[in-house]
Amino acid sequence: MLNECDICVVGGGAAGFFAALSAAHTRSELRIQLLERSDKLLSKVLISGGGRCNVTHDCKDPLRMSSHYPRGEAFLAQAFQHFAVNDTIRWFREHGVKLKTESDGRMFPVTDDSNTIAQCLIHEAKDMGVHIVTKCGVRIIHLQKDGFVLETTRGPVKCASLIICTGGGAKDSSLEWVRELGIKTTSLVPSLFTFNLADDPIRELSGVSVPHAAIRIRGKHDYQFGPLLITHFGLSGPAALRLSAWEARKLAEKSYHLDLEVDWTGMGSLQKVEEILRAYAQEHPKKQIVTSRPFPDIPERLWQFLCKRVLDRPFRNWAECGKNLFRSLCHQICAMPAEVKGKTRFKEEFVTCGGVDLQEIDPTTCMSEKIAGLYFAGEVLDIDGITGGFNFQAAWTTGFLAGKDAALRF
Repeated sequence: MLNECDICVVGGGAAGFFAALSAAHTRSELRIQLLERSDKLLSKVLISGGGRCNVTHDCKDPLRMSSHYPRGEAFLAQAFQHFAVNDTIRWFREHGVKLKTESDGRMFPVTDDSNTIAQCLIHEAKDMGVHIVTKCGVRIIHLQKDGFVLETTRGPVKCASLIICTGGGAKDSSLEWVRELGIKTTSLVPSLFTFNLADDPIRELSGVSVPHAAIRIRGKHDYQFGPLLITHFGLSGPAALRLSAWEARKLAEKSYHLDLEVDWTGMGSLQKVEEILRAYAQEHPKKQIVTSRPFPDIPERLWQFLCKRVLDRPFRNWAECGKNLFRSLCHQICAMPAEVKGKTRFKEEFVTCGGVDLQEIDPTTCMSEKIAGLYFAGEVLDIDGITGGFNFQAAWTTGFLAGKDAALRF
């Protein structure tokens, strides 16, 4: 039997729920269905932020906010004019969820529990009459004069407007059914991952972190700054994740085999580091190099590791540090080479670079420029942000705009 509705949302994640709710709040009389291929709803919401759900980021200016997206900056600069961080905070507050801001700008529910966000969305959808269907995968979409017919694993569904929020896939083949509609896509590659440093002895310092570091692809000008963590695989932390996001395509082209350069001071200047070392040496000539640190943010274990890489004698003092030794030490501290041989997914999270080509989509409505009544929201779009709540904000914004415009068409 043909199942009919006014608006069909495909995908039970953050963007899908927000699209369905936006449509329901705009026109409560509409028949809205939300289809999810698995038996779990809002799975990314539940695992985000270590189970706390990093809802958004406390960056209230739309233009500044959009600058945190390696892909989608110009698109979101327009979209955020219609729904941005303040709107997200207000929406959740009005639905009984208060958010808090941490020192780095990340925003979480005050409960520190991702279930707070998930249950808020699920309960609101049920209250608004959204019909949620799980274990319902879409196989083919047929475009008709009066809308769409979806062939699903639970039978055909007919709708006047269709909002696709299927997230980022691991393979390009996951978007084949979108391309069959004539919609252009860009190739999918991973974003937000950590770097494997195979056979590098620095991995013996697993658990050591530096609060202010800088990292870049060797030979390139641009650094990514932030905390950096040494793991038993290699390098992780915000600085590494930002580099993986901004350089996602270049890293994929190199099959994740390349050389990085790490500045443990976070200064990004060999000259400044050398000046600080020389001034420290003049002030503390009798102190041993390996046991005295001019840069207190570099942990003792890491400092000793870096020093021992260049010292010919372990107990040299600063007065014995000549020009060549100074230069070698400087390079270890602020230009340490690191050979990458692969990547590792960051915790349980998965973010994709690539998706529906943004040239195909109206940034103020998220509707296809080619097919009226067809919308895309969330990570299925070629939009991805750095870590810190930016990807969820893109989902809330695009979902809201798609749902509202879809409802206004009736």
